[in-house]
Amino acid sequence: MRVVPSARTAARAGLAVAAASALTLGLATSASAATSTRSIVDGGTTYNLSVTAPNSATAAGQVITVSGSGFNTGQGIYVGLCVVNGAQGANKPTPCLGGQDETGATGASHWINNTFGGLFANSSKFGTGGTFSVNIFVKATLDDGSVCGEDVTCAVVTRADHFDSSDRKYDVHVPISFS
Repeated sequence: MRVVPSARTAARAGLAVAAASALTLGLATSASAATSTRSIVDGGTTYNLSVTAPNSATAAGQVITVSGSGFNTGQGIYVGLCVVNGAQGANKPTPCLGGQDETGATGASHWINNTFGGLFANSSKFGTGGTFSVNIFVKATLDDGSVCGEDVTCAVVTRADHFDSSDRKYDVHVPISFS
């Protein structure tokens, strides 16, 4: 004789499996994040720059979301994973994963610029109040073979775009580790 569960029992079992799956998925995809801030004065206006990115990422590589607010919409920026040396604004963050990715093939950087944003691969415009939220690809080993956390110190950074690449005011570093 075969025992057939009642509709109520089957529904409870299905709900339990769905709830457990949702909980597991939620725990697997939630990641703690770090926020780094910096205040600068540019042209008599004070900008409180803020960038949030995950604390850690998979060493083999993954796409992360980086969000920012308070940026000067008149100054384009790049967002990417770069080698950092010293405090924010002390030295240009370089080299960066993906190098100068003008085709958007690597997804390792994003250009935010209110004049040209959205016209090129991996580019967009700032939102209201100098905000942005972009996806970039990060991994522990850089193009030159150096490894973040072993050979070099890396961070998710913002920095002034190529129209003012020597301007260190817009550098914001969010440390990241790889597992």
